[in-house]
Amino acid sequence: MQKRRAAIVTPVRTGVGAFGKALRPVSVEDLIATVVRETIERSAIDPALIEDVVIAQSYANSEVPCVGRWAALQAGLPEHVPGMQLDRRCGGGLQAIINAVMMVESGACDVVVAGGVESMSNIEYYSTDMRWGKKAGSSTMHDRLDRGRERSQPEDRFGYISGMIETAENLAEKYHISREEADAYAARSHQRAAAAWDEGRFDEEVVQLSIPQRKADPLLFSRDEGIRPGTSVETLANLRPIIEGGTVTAGNASQQSDAAAACLIVAEDRLAELDLDPMAFMVGWAAVGCHPATMGIGPVPAVEKLFRKTGLGFNDMGLVEVNEAFACQVLAVLKEWGWDDHDRLNVNGSGISLGHPIGATGVRIMTSLLHEMKRRDCRYGLETMCVGGGQGVAAIFERG
Repeated sequence: MQKRRAAIVTPVRTGVGAFGKALRPVSVEDLIATVVRETIERSAIDPALIEDVVIAQSYANSEVPCVGRWAALQAGLPEHVPGMQLDRRCGGGLQAIINAVMMVESGACDVVVAGGVESMSNIEYYSTDMRWGKKAGSSTMHDRLDRGRERSQPEDRFGYISGMIETAENLAEKYHISREEADAYAARSHQRAAAAWDEGRFDEEVVQLSIPQRKADPLLFSRDEGIRPGTSVETLANLRPIIEGGTVTAGNASQQSDAAAACLIVAEDRLAELDLDPMAFMVGWAAVGCHPATMGIGPVPAVEKLFRKTGLGFNDMGLVEVNEAFACQVLAVLKEWGWDDHDRLNVNGSGISLGHPIGATGVRIMTSLLHEMKRRDCRYGLETMCVGGGQGVAAIFERG
């Protein structure tokens, strides 16, 4: 019996806000509710038909517990529509889509909202030693943003890893990636993202946000904020490496960001009845683990597993997306793949230029990928994510 297919319908995203800038005043619940409302409005589906809302967020807290349920309520969906939250760190957004697809393929649901959100600008400081009081001494406040990177693996098994930058430097050393190569890649990312905006390639997928201002008219935000069009190898060469003697700088690493993205996942046999046009179908997906100290190589075994299961390969892919956690990490993945067709890779930029709002990134990438596949009339597109703590996730999409 043929597997029931799950269609991706009306994927949308916000512009990606730079750390501490335009989107800092916007709450997590408002970010995600905006894109949930938009995907429903664009599809014109009856909200009462939605059977679940699956949202990824990597830096969740008790201000917005169970963000999927919050998204449903904040977006004005009927009370009977449930919601859930998941976390696979950088791969969480893609995992939200995968989970929703599996829910539809299994027959458990016909219509699911899938999405991701992150407001890195509002990630809090916290303490683990104050609830029961202290007899003496100072209390420690942890930066959840940094702590999540430092605590990405059990130290007693893998040793101390200072954070994601160290894992990128490990790949740069292992695969002999030079600072110059990393800077050249980063400059291209910014140039491609700037060109994409100039040519209107992001216009259709981005939802405009209205941000209230204290003493001025609302700010209308609809463009990725972190792109630096004038970036060149020469300007990047002036930046100091974050780890002395290393390759990674603030200019060739992904940006901390704020954003949200969402789509509908709908059973293929309900599309005609609901008058919905599918943008794509998920062909297959794979998740794997790898050593936490080289987490950035995760896309390699993930894609190997995915290609083995689907029978497809790079020659079948019209476009390929590798999230740009670090330039040297992308270059290491390409070396390991033995594939480096830059005419098909990250053609409109990625994490270095557009930003990496952790839980939202996987949905943001898929949204941009599917719109570009439509423009180029590609049949297949590949999305891959490396994941802090040592994982890789990959998925193949086929145009509807």
